Amino acid sequence: MVRRAVRRTADHGLRLDPAAVHDMRAELPRVAEHVVAAIIDEVPSYTDAFSGPMGETIRNAVQLALGGFLSLASGSRGADVSTPAAPAVEGAYQLGRGEARSGRSTDALLAAYRIGARVSWREMSTVAVRKGVAGETLVGFAELVFAYIDELSAASVAGHSDELATTGRVRQRLLERVAHHLLSGSPVDQVVAAADRAGWQPPKTLTAVIVPEAQVRPVMSTVSPATLQVTDPPGLDDGVLLLVPDAHAHRRLPLLRTLVDRGALAGPARPWLEVRSSYDRALRARAAGIELDTEAHLVGLVLDADPAARADLREQLLAPLAGLRPGTADKLVDTLRSWLLHQGRREAVAAELFVHPQTVRYRMGQLRELYGERLDDPEVVLALVVALG
Repeated sequence: MVRRAVRRTADHGLRLDPAAVHDMRAELPRVAEHVVAAIIDEVPSYTDAFSGPMGETIRNAVQLALGGFLSLASGSRGADVSTPAAPAVEGAYQLGRGEARSGRSTDALLAAYRIGARVSWREMSTVAVRKGVAGETLVGFAELVFAYIDELSAASVAGHSDELATTGRVRQRLLERVAHHLLSGSPVDQVVAAADRAGWQPPKTLTAVIVPEAQVRPVMSTVSPATLQVTDPPGLDDGVLLLVPDAHAHRRLPLLRTLVDRGALAGPARPWLEVRSSYDRALRARAAGIELDTEAHLVGLVLDADPAARADLREQLLAPLAGLRPGTADKLVDTLRSWLLHQGRREAVAAELFVHPQTVRYRMGQLRELYGERLDDPEVVLALVVALG
């Protein structure tokens, strides 16, 4: 957005006749009433805001601003009113902050300033003409009116922007604290209290999603605005952790579509207080080279949950083959694995291994000689499936 240059009121050189300034100052309450009435009439969003005590506050603020302007126009104040020490400009700044806290944009406020400038110029120029102010002076007076309004407008916009920035930073810190409690296993009452302070409504579930830094913005634009963005979560050296609300059941597929081709990885949906388990699974899956969806790789994640234990189990169960030549042992291991997975269907095993069914029969005969009745023991069969899976 290109901002136009703000006209300045410092060193304006205008000096209105003291008698004209005196008469204008006497008219300030009436001018303020007219300004407020015009704003209410032309800016609908302020109709309710200007009623009751708020209306009186606004009228006083208008009088303060107009009084400051007349002091400026009479030459009794030489200071640049853009400084925070100027009451009218400070008031405009605080008014902008108040608009941000009320959830309104600056559009209505800037419209009100434009209306105020128009009405004020009309009313005060009438008094100036009546007091015989020269035409050249009136031109300078008009320029000063609108320069002054520009400075008040700029102060309000700055206040509005500062409030939004401050509010955003504060709330982000509060939300990060919620995420910290969730991931560190804090007591439930602490997590709930942190969520209350942040104004964050707990969902039914949270899903941990690890996203590359370059993909955070496009992903955040499509997921729930209540998503928690976690900076420097434990165990994550690169990437950003998002805790996405209520992406369970049929809502998981849209989430996965968002993550496709972004180098992201989604853990399982978990009750929101148990999201650490979703994050832990996502971390394990990432370390295993899995992408996109941990739930599409559960068997691999289970089998690789303790690689050392699985290696020891494999060594124990394949001990009967230890005395064989490596090539023979490898063929028998492949046959045993296929036999277990195909539930003893010889033709299916033969097709998978590209051998004749009789070869499968011969190898299984060798294995039964080595293992004996253990191949009929359900517990041994389960252990072999895990070890060879």
